Amino acid sequence: MQYAEHCCRKEKPLGSPRAVVTPRPALSPQCWSASMAGGCCVLLLLLASSASAAFVTNLHAACFRCLCQAANECSTNRPCSKGYCGPFSISYIYWADAGRHVLADDDPERKEAYQSCALDYDCASRTVAGYMEKYGRDCNGDGATNCDDYVMIHYNGGGSCQTPIDDKLFNNRYNKCRVDAIAMD
Repeated sequence: MQYAEHCCRKEKPLGSPRAVVTPRPALSPQCWSASMAGGCCVLLLLLASSASAAFVTNLHAACFRCLCQAANECSTNRPCSKGYCGPFSISYIYWADAGRHVLADDDPERKEAYQSCALDYDCASRTVAGYMEKYGRDCNGDGATNCDDYVMIHYNGGGSCQTPIDDKLFNNRYNKCRVDAIAMD
């Protein structure tokens, strides 16, 4: 904390409600030593700038595969049905809540943008990742946030992920995929 107080100053850029920490132009010997040891200002700047690009732990390729397997057997060929589209069975509300991801050169305001994204595995995966960035947490109370939690979030929605999944087909597909994924590791 001494380095942050001595070597950094807070500034508010025009139009910004948040203070931004910037290094002072000249570093004293104490600051140079502290910056080599910890890099406080750089770390604070990186944390501030990366807030919108959060990393979701344990959301890996096998988890995506099992999520889509449980939701829709990873089919990109089935038409949208009952308000759900694509390999992850994404609804319009889910897509919008996740950040309205779109295909390259598409416009999120275009009427068909949701459907186009939801039917494309890569775009739908970005949507799922965006949703998990927003709602990811330990839903089953086991002390870890992992694919089991992401499946509960995906199925139940971010606000009610503690609710057990009562869809046997969904559960069976997920559990089989999970066992197969563990066997491949």
